[in-house]
Amino acid sequence: MKYLILSGGEPLIREDIFDIAKLFNRNGFITTLSTNGLLITQENINQIKENFSYVGISIDGDPQTHDRFRGMKGAFHRSLNAIRLVKDAGIKVGMRFTITSETYRSIPFIFELAEKERIPKIYFSHLVYPGRGRNLSQTEKEQYKKIVRQIIDKAFEYVEKEIPVDVVTGNNEADAVLFYQMFKDRYPEKADLLYENLKIWGGNQAGVRIADIDYRGNVKPDTYFQYKLGNIHEKDFYSIWNSNGILSKLRQHPRPVKGRCGECKFIEICNGNSRSRAYAVYGDYFAEEPECYI
Repeated sequence: MKYLILSGGEPLIREDIFDIAKLFNRNGFITTLSTNGLLITQENINQIKENFSYVGISIDGDPQTHDRFRGMKGAFHRSLNAIRLVKDAGIKVGMRFTITSETYRSIPFIFELAEKERIPKIYFSHLVYPGRGRNLSQTEKEQYKKIVRQIIDKAFEYVEKEIPVDVVTGNNEADAVLFYQMFKDRYPEKADLLYENLKIWGGNQAGVRIADIDYRGNVKPDTYFQYKLGNIHEKDFYSIWNSNGILSKLRQHPRPVKGRCGECKFIEICNGNSRSRAYAVYGDYFAEEPECYI
């Protein structure tokens, strides 16, 4: 089973997005919607429910932080209202939070909001910066490691206290390695089983189990790739998805990545991490991952 992420653009919710979702649902894909929520309304909520199994809505911190980050006064309350609308419609919903130097101080607020609003999932995304990348300093990497440790500690707390909030991190498979190391300290008798499950998952799945189709119909290995595989308005999806080139290399396991990633003992867990970040920093989709903090 492959996962299809339909990502918004301008405009965010369009009739052709629903048409694309219907097409892929009929062909056995799981379709999800990632959005800022501003255009989710009572008028289109039934279409969203009909076509998407999950909706992720971005909340980037407390109201002031979110509005500043999004550049729109009142954006926080509109996005939160969208979460409530989706939740009340019986659609699985979650908050999406991007970890940046501007937003990370709001992480405690995000946990409190999830508990207060009974939002069943929080997705913490590391920043992926195609087109405007920079390599983090070691000090910054250590700060990010502390942030992820804080998130994982909270996830352990939710499990142990049976609080029904799923905590997920994404776009930095180094998190899986840190999770394994922390899990091993906490539950050493189960660590080998976790490691085997992480190997089965296989790390970064761009171009493998994940595809992205943007609002113009461009197919990419994931949301953040600049590289476009083709366009579904010009060629059918299966022809695009079964082509060779970069997809063949992305589907090697472990991937043929360079530098320290190629020598890392955890590559079977992370699979080389984000190829989009590697390209943004080094101009090479198979260079080492610039934000690995392990």
